[in-house]
Amino acid sequence: MEQLVYLNGRLVPRGQARISPFDHGFLYGFGLFETMRSYSGHVFRLGRHLDRLARSAELLGLPPTSLDLESACYDTLKANGLSNARIRLAVSLGEGEGTPEAPAEPKPTVFVAAAAYTPPSPGRYQDGFKALISSVRQNSQSPLSRLKSANYLTSLLARREAREAGMDEALLLNERGFLCEGSTSNLFLVKRDCLITPGVDSGCLPGVTRQAVLELATAMGVRSEERGTAPEELRGADEAFLTNSLLEIMPLREVDRSPVGDFGGVEPGSQMTRRLMNDYAELVATETKSRP
Repeated sequence: MEQLVYLNGRLVPRGQARISPFDHGFLYGFGLFETMRSYSGHVFRLGRHLDRLARSAELLGLPPTSLDLESACYDTLKANGLSNARIRLAVSLGEGEGTPEAPAEPKPTVFVAAAAYTPPSPGRYQDGFKALISSVRQNSQSPLSRLKSANYLTSLLARREAREAGMDEALLLNERGFLCEGSTSNLFLVKRDCLITPGVDSGCLPGVTRQAVLELATAMGVRSEERGTAPEELRGADEAFLTNSLLEIMPLREVDRSPVGDFGGVEPGSQMTRRLMNDYAELVATETKSRP
């Protein structure tokens, strides 16, 4: 059966979905998106994703849509018979006249796609990811650095650099030389039982999974710091890991071909990461089962 996608209030076969070539999302990258994960048919922290989307839309001057975005996500899942899936929700400014000026009465384009998702194997989490520090820099002074916008070229260039080097992820520095985030992930490191992550003022996206990890750390009684983080701190960390909605928490074993801490899976050097991975799985199970 052909994949069904949601476009502006209707479910249509993928091959029949049409967006105007004059859409400002296509012409100028004027749009936002969210990537989410469903577990047994329930989207984890969908409300948090929609709240972030709404805040970002307000900052961009993207008018609110009259469509029910929560229903759009669930309708797309149901129409495709999906349970464990990845969901992409995108909203753009809509069709204009082909010039940078916003339409006088913009009609946002709303698009939702969902596809079956199988997470990495337990062995993959055991092995952890390898990363490089990219030559591509993030601009912490740009408001776009804190938005999940359709203008995604900075991350794509960094990701291509990582792939060409045989790495799993690229880590971006900001213009001041501090760690910012991964191309598709947030970064955490552990040093002397303290959990450290680059602050939002470093230019990183305020990730939904990132926030969940910080909440879990508080519940565990673990001290956490959101602040400027130098690359040297990562190289001298006891542990490090990456987060996003699809991967959840992925241990980071190597940066620039040097090991992080004494990485060894379940051996000492990954104890806090493993605790957070287990607690995150419990959080997902609790929150996705609680939805009617």
